[in-house]
Amino acid sequence: MVLARLLTFLIAFAWLAPSQAVEITKKDLDAFGNSPVPEACRRIDYDNVDIVPGFVNDTWIAIVSGTKPWATMEVSLVPLIYVAQPDYWEIEVVGCQNGVGLPVEAPYSEFMEVQDMGKKGVAFVGTGKPEPFDVPPK
Repeated sequence: MVLARLLTFLIAFAWLAPSQAVEITKKDLDAFGNSPVPEACRRIDYDNVDIVPGFVNDTWIAIVSGTKPWATMEVSLVPLIYVAQPDYWEIEVVGCQNGVGLPVEAPYSEFMEVQDMGKKGVAFVGTGKPEPFDVPPK
C-alpha cells in the first residue's frame, strides 16, 4: 500500500516537474507486481459512485460509498499504475484492517479528484469487474 502510494506520488511528481522527471520503467512495474500481497488488505465492494464537479472549474470529484465488512476497517481509493494513459483509469476500492477488528458492518464514504486520469474517465474496481464512469459525466 505504501509502495503503491509512493509510486503514484513519483508519477505525479514527474508530471508536475518535467525537468526533474523520474522515469519508471516496465522493469520497475514488473518488480512491483511480483512483490508479496498484503494479508490485511483486500478489495471491497461499493454501492454507489457519484462524479460531481469540484470547487475549481474543470475539476471533478468521485464520491464512493458502500458498506465495509468490519467497522474498524480503513477504506482507501487506490489508483492503479500505468505506463501509458488508458481510456478508463482503474481505481481499486481497498479495505485494510489494522490490529484487533470489530466484525460489524459499517457504512463508508471516500472521495478523490478524478480529472485528467483516463482519456475517457475512471473505472472503480471492488470485488467484481471494473465499472467505468465518464469524466466529466455525460
